[in-house]
Amino acid sequence: MFDLTGQIALVTGAANGIGKGIAETLTKAGARVMIADVNEEDGKRTAEALGGEFYKLDVTQPKEAERVVEAIVERHGTIDILAANAGIYPEVYIEEMEESDWDVIQSINLKGVFFTAKPVLRVMKERGYGRVILTSSITGDITGYPGGSIYGATKAAILGYMRSTAVEYAKYGITVNAVQPGMIATEGLKKQLGILSEKGANAVPMKRLGEPEDIGAAVAFFASKEANYITGQSLVIDGGQIIPETPDVIL
Repeated sequence: MFDLTGQIALVTGAANGIGKGIAETLTKAGARVMIADVNEEDGKRTAEALGGEFYKLDVTQPKEAERVVEAIVERHGTIDILAANAGIYPEVYIEEMEESDWDVIQSINLKGVFFTAKPVLRVMKERGYGRVILTSSITGDITGYPGGSIYGATKAAILGYMRSTAVEYAKYGITVNAVQPGMIATEGLKKQLGILSEKGANAVPMKRLGEPEDIGAAVAFFASKEANYITGQSLVIDGGQIIPETPDVIL
């Protein structure tokens, strides 16, 4: 396990799912984790279980993000790690799509990353150190699925944002990287797949869905001193899902 002892980590969308897995892994590595989420009940429960702190945050509201960052810095002096993970993945088919669908999904998945990262990057810049890890996806940049056009667009855009931000802040001792999960066994995905969960696992060469902690391990790596010369990069964590050229390869 990578050593993050004493570091202050802010994880958005951490009440459940991948964000919770990231928070758990960072805690095991020694970090003090700040759980930020709109889900107050589950967020407080996760924070209590991990010995961390909960901050209610709607990432679509920049003033809320500023307030949360200010509160953490006032209490702990800094933020060493940002895992910008908050996101949604509704299925919206093209001919049923409204402009409001774009607005909602982009506001959370893409603008939410910017609204959270901006005040954190300011803090990290002043200190001359920081680790920023964004949650993208294999969807959009590499793969696609029916109903996933808006989601995929936002997740691909995160990678574009990540690369330019990495260049802009590299001289300040800040690294900016991303993780690209495949199918991860969150409650949300299980609900979405329903009885197709087993079929989904069979589409992965490793014959299982990933666990939130698998993403957490990658985030912990990017946050560690071992990754101090890596920036502007993304890591796919998908059990080999994107490798096969045809379905027959994995049957």
